[in-house]
Amino acid sequence: MRSLIAATLLVQGVQGFYLPGVNPYSFSEGEAVKLKVNKMTSQKTLLPVDYYRLPFCQPEGGPKMDHENLGEFLAGDRIESSPYRINMKVDMYCEQLCISNLGRGEQKGVSPNKMVRAIRKNYHNNWIVDNIPAASKVEDDTTVTTRYWQGFPVGFIAKDTKRAYVHNHVNIEIQYHSVETEPDKGRIVRFTVEPFSIKHDFEASADDDDAEEGTVKGFKVADITNPIESCNPGMSAKQHTRYEMVYARGREPQPASGRVLFTYDVIWNENPDLHWASRWDIYLSMDNAIPAKVHWLSILNSLVIVVVLSAMISAILVRNLRRDFGRYNRLASDEEKAEDLEEFGWKLVHADVFRPPSFSPLLLAVCCGTGAQLFCMSILTVLFSAMGFLSPSNRGALIMAQLLLYVLMGSVAGYVTSRLYKTFKGKSWQKATAAVAFGFPGICFGLFIIMNIVALSQGSSDAVPVTTMIVLLVLWFGISTPLVFFGAYFGYKQEAIEFPVNTSSIPRQIPDQPWFMSVPFSLMVGGILPFGACFVELYFILASVWTDQYYYVFAFLLLVFGILIITCAEITVLFNYFQLTGENYHWWWRSFTTAGSTGIYVFLYSFVYFKQLEANAFATYVLYFGYMGLASLGLFLMTGCVGVMSCLLFNKTIFGSIKID
Repeated sequence: MRSLIAATLLVQGVQGFYLPGVNPYSFSEGEAVKLKVNKMTSQKTLLPVDYYRLPFCQPEGGPKMDHENLGEFLAGDRIESSPYRINMKVDMYCEQLCISNLGRGEQKGVSPNKMVRAIRKNYHNNWIVDNIPAASKVEDDTTVTTRYWQGFPVGFIAKDTKRAYVHNHVNIEIQYHSVETEPDKGRIVRFTVEPFSIKHDFEASADDDDAEEGTVKGFKVADITNPIESCNPGMSAKQHTRYEMVYARGREPQPASGRVLFTYDVIWNENPDLHWASRWDIYLSMDNAIPAKVHWLSILNSLVIVVVLSAMISAILVRNLRRDFGRYNRLASDEEKAEDLEEFGWKLVHADVFRPPSFSPLLLAVCCGTGAQLFCMSILTVLFSAMGFLSPSNRGALIMAQLLLYVLMGSVAGYVTSRLYKTFKGKSWQKATAAVAFGFPGICFGLFIIMNIVALSQGSSDAVPVTTMIVLLVLWFGISTPLVFFGAYFGYKQEAIEFPVNTSSIPRQIPDQPWFMSVPFSLMVGGILPFGACFVELYFILASVWTDQYYYVFAFLLLVFGILIITCAEITVLFNYFQLTGENYHWWWRSFTTAGSTGIYVFLYSFVYFKQLEANAFATYVLYFGYMGLASLGLFLMTGCVGVMSCLLFNKTIFGSIKID
């Protein structure tokens, strides 16, 4: 649930439209800088909610939705305007925003207000200035910590009283870099928010009497009776809010209830060493929270698995196949003919090895077609991302790329399905084409509707509007389905796949198989090695999806993806050889499930990962395991297709290299 894609993902800037990450915008001194708010996120619920669902201050005239693309809607982003007034290079000191009524106080036996519930669920604000997200700055008596992901918390729970307190004051710290060609202009390169909880004792001013609750009427909305130094208009020298002021002796934080005054500081600092082109680097690396050596260790771990597996194949397959080729292709001498030596091994099934699968050839063709579609979509998405086309600065670009590439790869699905189904001597090509056009997309859309209903019932911003649903249906029925039939048309025009040996009319009886060639064993072993090659990167991907961390090491991901495909192909070919040696020619479905079992391991791993999310709501269970089940099914189909194609190529090669009497 982030070229054509880069060109179409236009996000509204401060002035007009521009491509984030490509065309920088330079602000003149005093020029208005828009602060926008995005969805609030929580690791405890995994359900993002709209910012103005809570009684925060709203801009005059109400918040206005920023122009969003389809990918942003599907990602749950809801970017809206805010009442914060920021001007380029203009510092502001304890600026009053509004007075908002947060609701009743916390009492035993009484349901808490919305703000308290959000704080206890550990919701975080996600603000945006000039298309860069807010970093969170946290300060205590000894240290200052800045975190560049997951935004900043709405409030906190006191350790002693266990009561909820709201962050009603923020220090907005913005760093800029002066433009060399225009010294009077600057470009924003860093955006940090330091939240505080300050209990302001105040009386509403006359300007605020006529204002609606929670909206901004004027610059001064209250007279503070117990101001800290930065909020005291009587101070001769203006000061910005500091940690020492907020937590001075005798001061208390602001409870998340009653009438609350919201204030903010704006602090501008010039940073000549940080250039606009590299302002996203610290976000993407998350300030080196995950060192690059971790990814290199993951690559090394994957390469070890591939090397070991390749050595096994070299030792087993190459040696045995050489022996088999020499025995099968040797001209029998008169003495051997006299002894009438009986052949054994995989040559005995040459008349049955390319027999169509005994169970539902249509289903296998559809699964392979869908898997090929997902494979092409995945490799192109990772490749474009590794080339830098899908930067997180283009919000929604990754999801848009996946969606559009999946739709465009419908022709691949139709071609592969039709070619395989014709090879299996299928007659109902319309049924096969319709199955691949409506099968997996229908499952996805049906599950998406269920997830959308669940998100809607929880008031989450993950719930997409009806118009977005219509757009998805247009992509499905207007583009994807015609492309599937287009690819199927060319697939059926091609000749069936030619095999090096003929298939007999009477199936050969299969002898009893050893336990280690059973389906459960091949599922267990066939998936564990590919999963072991990619599970470290899988952890980081899940952290990006479910805990709002950044993931932008697509070069590593491209290597791991290649290793995953190679491992699936090798382990499936190895099991296929053992199966044929045991005179079992039912390899079509076995090769699909052996490689596809990687998806089963991914789904089982999702249960392990879920334990660290601290989420216990029923809706969270439904959303998490619903989407993880869908992702695992897609991986099952993709790797299963890789297994079938690898074994098909392997079997055609070895049976085309022997002499058949």
